[in-house]
Amino acid sequence: MGAGQPFRPQWWGKARRAALSLRATTLGQRGAGHSVYCILLHDPRRSEPWGVYVGQTSRDPDLRFDQHKAGYKASGAARRFGVRLMPDLVEHLNPLRRWEAAELEAALAEAFVAAGVPWVEGGH
Repeated sequence: MGAGQPFRPQWWGKARRAALSLRATTLGQRGAGHSVYCILLHDPRRSEPWGVYVGQTSRDPDLRFDQHKAGYKASGAARRFGVRLMPDLVEHLNPLRRWEAAELEAALAEAFVAAGVPWVEGGH
């Protein structure tokens, strides 16, 4: 990992390939104001301490991450263990329509589990 490169867990490459296998049919269409997002999780008490939270929002993902960390409509995992957003996993999917954001949120979580990510939260 070079200087300035963010930390990436061992499973990151598999997760990236899984995410890139998904496509958004409403990408950039009129009314496409939602985003899917992924948050890197870290809990040193777990045997596999690194994981990912998958969510979707009508807000800017950076703002939504801050809301999770502040406890506003927060996932417990994202609030307690969220480290940072991982936009490079989902930037090819955003922005999209609301219905598709909900579908892709679930599909991303399932794809990450299938790819061998040891700890996946959200996706519902």
